[in-house]
Amino acid sequence: MKELVEVIAKALVEHPDEVVVTEKQEGKNIRVQLHVAPSDMGKVIGKQGRIAKAIRSVVKAASSKDDIRVDVDIQ
Repeated sequence: MKELVEVIAKALVEHPDEVVVTEKQEGKNIRVQLHVAPSDMGKVIGKQGRIAKAIRSVVKAASSKDDIRVDVDIQ
């Protein structure tokens, strides 16, 4: 899941070298934290959070076949 979030985020931002994705697994839960440059935060969140919601939906769909719950935090 880390790689999926990283690829999506790097495609959206102006400073892809500042994208940092960390992943922590806690049983069947995985927490993915996405850090981007402050100037790119709006591009990753989108108007009314639509892009952030879309990223979470894609990750949820990808994780559903493995029976794992993934939370994506954008910071």
